[in-house]
Amino acid sequence: MRFENIYQQEPNFPYRYIAPSSLEKFLCENLSDYVKQIGTSTLGVPIYMLRVGRGNKKVLAWSQMHGNESNATHALLDMLYSLKDSPLYDNLFAEITLDFIVMLNPDGSALWTRRNAVEIDLNRDFIKRSSKELPLLVELALGGTYDFGLNLHEQRTIFSTDGMHPATLSFLAPSQDSSRSITPVRKRAMKIISDTAHHLRELIPENIARYSDEYYPTSTGDNFMRLGLPTILFEGGHYEKDYQRQQTRKYYTIALYYCLVAIGKYQGDTLGYEQYFALPENRESHYDIIYRNVKLNTDFPCVLDIAVQYREEKKPDSLDIEFIPIVVEVGDCGKKKGWEELDCTDKRFVSQSLYPKLDAPVNFQIL
Repeated sequence: MRFENIYQQEPNFPYRYIAPSSLEKFLCENLSDYVKQIGTSTLGVPIYMLRVGRGNKKVLAWSQMHGNESNATHALLDMLYSLKDSPLYDNLFAEITLDFIVMLNPDGSALWTRRNAVEIDLNRDFIKRSSKELPLLVELALGGTYDFGLNLHEQRTIFSTDGMHPATLSFLAPSQDSSRSITPVRKRAMKIISDTAHHLRELIPENIARYSDEYYPTSTGDNFMRLGLPTILFEGGHYEKDYQRQQTRKYYTIALYYCLVAIGKYQGDTLGYEQYFALPENRESHYDIIYRNVKLNTDFPCVLDIAVQYREEKKPDSLDIEFIPIVVEVGDCGKKKGWEELDCTDKRFVSQSLYPKLDAPVNFQIL
């Protein structure tokens, strides 16, 4: 039996957006034997940790450190829902004990924003620990005897694996110094990533990448690595024509499962860690839309490209995410591609303005 063959979405959470109040209600009504409150957010919203398993390998994971990155929360819920009547559940959780902070940043999650209620990026708060939320994670990580940490995120649609295929999942064994040294701690993380990617290649062979290992001295993963906790970064990205990230959600869940399986089987060696470097590094190669060869209504010849990215905003009183097209580049976009490209040769630029304005919503039509 393979996990991908039994994968199912948790039906209580069909949308990308997860309201913190709905998550709290679900956890307390369905998983009360496994959850405990570990603290509160800046605005006093409870933050919960779920503990499942009885194995010797201890894993600490956390989701929605950035509030508008919900796929990891979905992945946990989908994994547990898919495994609930399967022997794979006992096989996995006999080997590992998983402590999972579900939605570390509920204030940002409620508003569908990256930062917390006082505009702090929790993933750049390790040194000062100015936020109320990040110290909860750090205290758990440094006070426990964890074998691995899972730092679970999402990335923008701008990344591909090879200039053609979107980077649906990217992984990183973070650097622990500015020299990006390949230390024993990094090798352990690389080993688990290599084993995880081995399973994913059968499903999305062109869509798995390696995130940049630039050292960030204030970030969580880099500092956990520096302190000796092998930490694996997940970045869920784009899948073509899947802006609601339903396919990404599926593959993120599968990746989480196989990562935990690899940790459960881990015997301390780093054999095969070099396969980590066979993963292509993320390329910043795409915009969401490129309008090619647009002729503006100027009094001089002006033909250019217009690049557009979607900005995600939560609709008021709704669980839907709205995608607002924003102009992000004007001129020659020949070095990049669009997930959607429109050739505007011999067509008219129709707008109340003579030209598109950068960082503003699209206010034109091409007819």
